[in-house]
This record gives sequence, C-alpha cells and structure tokens, in this order.
Amino acid sequence: MPVTDDSPATGLSELYARRFLTTDAARPEKVARWHAKGRRTARENIADLVDPGSFVEYGRFITAAQEQRRDLADLVVETPADGIVGGTATVGGKPIAVLSYDYLVMAGTQGMRGHRKSDRLIEIIARMRLPTVFFTEGGGGRPGDTDIPLVSALDVGSFALWGELEGVVPRIAVVSGRCFAGNAVLAGCADLRIATPDANLGMAGPAMIAGGGLGSFTPEEIGPMQEQSANGVVDVLVEDEAAAVETARTILSLLEPNDEGGEAGDQTDLRTLLPHNDREAFDVRPVVEALADLESVVWLREAFAPELVTAFARVDGIAVGVIANQSTHLAGALTSDASVKGAEFLALCERWDLPVMSLVDTPGFMVGPEAERGGLVRHASRMVTAGARLTTPLVGVVLRRGYGLGAQAMLGGSTHRPLLTVAWPDAHLGPMGLEGAVRLAMAAELAALPQDEREARVAALTEDYRKQASALNAARMFEIDDVIDPAETRGTIAATLRRVSRAGRAC
Repeated sequence: MPVTDDSPATGLSELYARRFLTTDAARPEKVARWHAKGRRTARENIADLVDPGSFVEYGRFITAAQEQRRDLADLVVETPADGIVGGTATVGGKPIAVLSYDYLVMAGTQGMRGHRKSDRLIEIIARMRLPTVFFTEGGGGRPGDTDIPLVSALDVGSFALWGELEGVVPRIAVVSGRCFAGNAVLAGCADLRIATPDANLGMAGPAMIAGGGLGSFTPEEIGPMQEQSANGVVDVLVEDEAAAVETARTILSLLEPNDEGGEAGDQTDLRTLLPHNDREAFDVRPVVEALADLESVVWLREAFAPELVTAFARVDGIAVGVIANQSTHLAGALTSDASVKGAEFLALCERWDLPVMSLVDTPGFMVGPEAERGGLVRHASRMVTAGARLTTPLVGVVLRRGYGLGAQAMLGGSTHRPLLTVAWPDAHLGPMGLEGAVRLAMAAELAALPQDEREARVAALTEDYRKQASALNAARMFEIDDVIDPAETRGTIAATLRRVSRAGRAC
C-alpha cells in the first residue's frame, strides 16, 4: 500500500518504514557481498519456494535482545526479525510453513527472541498440521543477548517442540553454508535433510570446539558434505540453493494425492534390464526409473550404504517410497548400515503415509565375524521391525534373488506381509543362497566324496535346487502371490495401490 501525504493514519508511514527495514533492499551492501559468494538470502530462498504473494510472516519486527548494550535504532537496522524469518504460505496451492535463519543477521545465530518466534511458529505448525521447510543455516546459540535474564537457556522450547512434530507433520531441513550447534540439531531432528556441497554441518562450530580444548579447526573442516553424505546424515545432496528449493518443492508435491496418473517409458524395456547371468551385478536404478513416472524419482542417501537404494517416486501418479537392493555393492547383501538405512526409510514412509514399493534382489543379510562387529543383529532386527510395523501399503517384487532373512526384511518380515508379492519369471527364492544351502544340507555326503568329484556334485545339486527354488515353483506352493511379466509390473503395482482405501491401511 503506497503512503501519500494525505494518508489518514500517520502510523502507516512508520509501519511501512519499519517494514522496509526488514527487507533485503534495506541492506544492499550485505546482500551484494552475499551474492558475490554465490549465495541467496533467506528471503530470496523463501520467495523461490512459495507461491507468489502467499507468505504470511510472523514476528518480522522483533530485534535482538541487546538494548542494554546497543542503541535501539541500531538493533532495528542491523537485527531485523532477530535473524529468523518465518510464517505460513502455500506451495502449488497447498498450505505449508517455512522458516529460515538469516545468516546476514549475526551469522544466523539463535537469539532469545528468535527462539520465542520459532516456539510460536512450531506450535502453530502443530495446530494447523502444516508440512514445514526449515532453512537451518547458522552458527548456533547466541551468547550476546542481554535483555532477557537467563543462566543456561536450557529451558528454551524450540528443540523439544520441533522434535515433538515427528509423525505429526512432514519436516524438511535445507542446509547450506555453515550450520552448527542448535541450528544443526534442528536440521538433524527434521525428517529429511537437503544440503548443498558448500555446507558444513556439525554439533559444534570452531569456537565451541576450541573452548572445549579439542583443538583449532576452520569451519570448513567440520562436517563437510563429503563426510556427511557418506555417513547418512544428509539425505539429498544438490548443486546449489536453487536446486535445494526445487527438490524441497518436489518432495512436498509427493505428499499430495494425484488421481490423474502419470507417463512412463516403454514397459517392455524391463524385460531386458537384468543380465542373463544371475551372478552378474546390475544397476537397479534404471529399473526404478523405468517403473516410475518420468522425471519423478528423488534418490535419497545415495552415498550411504549404497548396497540399498532408497528413493521417492510416483508410479502412475501415485507417490511411493522405493526400497531396492543394489547388486553392484556387496551383491546387494544387507549390511548394518543398509539395515539402518532401510529401517529409517520405512519409518519415514510410515510417518508420511507413503506406500512402499520394494524391489528384491538380495542374497540376504551380510554374514561373518566382521559384519557382526558392526552390530548387525541389532540393526538387522530394526529393519525387520520397521517393515512389520508398516500400516501404509507395501508391495513387493522379487526381481532376481530373494534369499533368507534379508529377503524377508525387504518384504516386511514375510512374503505374505505385503498387500501383494510378485516375482519376475527368472527369479529364485530360498532360505539361503542356493549353493550354500546345498553345501549345508549335503555336508556329510559331500565330505565322503573325493575332492575331484565334490565340486561337480555341488554344481549338479545346485542346478537341481535352482528348479525347486524357481519363482513359478514358489508360486505353485503359494509362497508368493503371482509371477508376472516384467512389463506388467508398473500396472500391477498401481492397480493394487489404487484399491487400498485409507481407512483400510492397517491391513
């Protein structure tokens, strides 16, 4: 609203003057320096994410609580919104909440009034059930606030309130630049973390590390993305902030139903994506992309436990979580890390009410003394439990090998646990790898044979066992529901998921 000399309310002039001071236009030099680093401001990221004109801001006029040592005019100019911008908006017409720390205000540190704002917004998010995107860049707690009496500030509510939202609303954190201490905890408590390559994410920044007598480090040495991607802290690593916003928008769109269907490539291509030699590794990602709607796949935690692939996608318009064994890494065996990755992903799909499409090609859980040192028993059991507790729909497809407890874990604990379990024609199912099963079951007979005859006997018995373990034989025994042409997979999955009413999802 323009203010003119004959405006009836003189307070409007002050209102719009103060409102201007909260904008990027009021600090052109800071913004220019930030842009020179290839960065975007908090308000630019929010504007790029939300629908134009939809942002309803909360607490834009608060300032840092430092009036005992700084002039109020200085605080109004230099600490707009106390370094955190937040409110409600829409993305694609659907309501969300968005918060962003502002690194141009005291390095995005968390002030006491800013905490009051985040507390207020998080409570509003819970009451309105709003999916939330939180840009968490910042240096953690701010020690310089003087106007609010405090000793430890350990009674701040933001962290507990944000943590309580797990399972209530979807929460996406976007991390770029330096994100330490309290800011990092907010990122870590989110359901999903999207990060840019220049990000550093850690439970403490350089000052706190040095203060603890643990050495002197630059910010870039603490939690770089090469490490935080490999260890599974970051879910999606993208090129820059623009790509991060686009990824967040894509993920938010998956939370909304789509009854219009979707386009995919030629499904007959699926007949030739697997190698003829079932001992030959293959990349499962083209299988996922072939089954999914075009350009709909978002890969998650790619650098962490690559023997298990996780992703979001749409199948004929239906948003799904995808879990698949990747035989190019450890033959697709489920390690401790893969089990953690699988359990956490299944739990996320449960919280977000996303159906799960499981593509099985595994020799089972990784075994051996080295595997057990990583806590395999505990982690493997977590994955079994997460699958068994799913109330959101689960559909399983055995692509090639479905062996042992690992295959069962991929299927919610049993081939009869999913709403539908099918296999491709050349698949095999068994309690363990076929050759291993032969050697175990026939140990006494094999031991009695001369060495030169033993391996030939194993090969012959394994071939016989292959016939018994075929997908068609498993279907004949009704251990699985059907064997299908790979080209039918997408249609079969979509048809099954469309027939599930939300009221009946616990079945």
